[in-house]
Amino acid sequence: MKTITTATVLLLGAARALTQQGFTDAFPAEEFMGRRARVMAQIGDGVAVLQGATERRGESPLRQSNQFFYLTGVTEPRAFLIIDGRAKASTLFLIPASLGRQRAIGPYLDVDEESRKLVGIEAIAPRDGFTGAVIALAAENRTVFTPLRPEALSSESSSDVVAFMQATKEDPWDGHVGRDELFLAKLRAIIRDSELKDLDPILDTLRAVKSSREIAVIREATRLAGAGIMEAMRDAEPGMYEYELQAAAEYVYKRGGAFGESYFPLIASGRNMAYTHYHKSRTRLRAGDLVQFDWAPDLHNYTSDVTRIFPADGKFTSRQREYYTIYLRLYQALMTSIRVHATAREIMDRAYLKMQAVLHEFRFTDPKIRETAEAFASRYRPNREGPANPRLSLGHSVGMEVHDVRDPTPTLEPGYVFTIEPQMTMEGGEMSARLEDMILITESGYENLSAFVPVEIADIEHLMAQPGLGRHVLAVPKKD
Repeated sequence: MKTITTATVLLLGAARALTQQGFTDAFPAEEFMGRRARVMAQIGDGVAVLQGATERRGESPLRQSNQFFYLTGVTEPRAFLIIDGRAKASTLFLIPASLGRQRAIGPYLDVDEESRKLVGIEAIAPRDGFTGAVIALAAENRTVFTPLRPEALSSESSSDVVAFMQATKEDPWDGHVGRDELFLAKLRAIIRDSELKDLDPILDTLRAVKSSREIAVIREATRLAGAGIMEAMRDAEPGMYEYELQAAAEYVYKRGGAFGESYFPLIASGRNMAYTHYHKSRTRLRAGDLVQFDWAPDLHNYTSDVTRIFPADGKFTSRQREYYTIYLRLYQALMTSIRVHATAREIMDRAYLKMQAVLHEFRFTDPKIRETAEAFASRYRPNREGPANPRLSLGHSVGMEVHDVRDPTPTLEPGYVFTIEPQMTMEGGEMSARLEDMILITESGYENLSAFVPVEIADIEHLMAQPGLGRHVLAVPKKD
């Protein structure tokens, strides 16, 4: 296996930080122009209306909402966008500098020709003109498209936000309405005689297939995620807390230009590994423990999702070797079954046959491990009853959100990016294992974007014998 160091990975990708004052430097303006043009083709004579995110309530930078960023690349607060399908033109509404906006943060967009050219949009207008523009559209009785689900920001996926807002509304001690619902209510009040349609399905279909530029950013985010995990492996030793491993990876992410995190760190040791979303990170690593590391950066508004397992003291015990090895071989049976143009069910059927061969040939010494492995493989048995969307059995899509919009097609087509994340847990939670890789579907098959992160026992132990970041910096005194 080719050795990839943290320094190597950081040099592979440009360490450009997401420009938070105005317009992203991750993509050129024509990327967003092309996206808006595809929306125009879908809405016909109609118009699309969107609002952007607000500034944060505290001392933290703005991270634009995903649907608005996807169409504009604009990182200004409280912006509006109108895409006119009939005129084949878009207008961006911004707070102008003349209103005394704070300049302490540095350059930002203004309502001027320079900003219009930078964004690559047909018109930029003052924000206070948005209401009049909507009233003018209402007079034409044209169909208006707008997102109907709540906005998703950093470390959020749309499904999580929808569930949160529903729980908030139903809470008798809360019950507040989100800004998205208020926006919809005001919009409906103005365009009451016009048809209002959901823009989300159109944008989700476009977002499901990644462009070459998007793939490049996701690839870079995955390189950083993998390098962070590898640095945590090098740093790990008994006596550390789970959160200390987070520090090594976070250094890698920030050096690589990450704006934030794709999701909270899922760093679990020992029996904590049985919990799929354990994130307390307060347990101390013990000799003989396994560690499961699942965390990735938010880079240029795009995410990644990679998971690896390693021993806290750098060496697998004989029982851990047996458990991890059979899981890895079953995992690889699933990985090698992925095919372009195939359905999830076809992939699972192929994987099941391979898994049966693996189980037949594997030399088990522990009956509980055999029972656990057989139960794991049975989940892929042909014709078993499954969820309404069988794609979920393979994992989830990844893009601007870690649980990104779903591919509407029943088959895996080129440009789709997703993870597989099957978990094998022993009854009672005594042992557990979950790996996760980033899969890019290509014309000829697929590419594992995270393949450089070691999974074989010999490679993991070799990597963990190398010095980590924590041995090169002044340690922070601990209070036992």
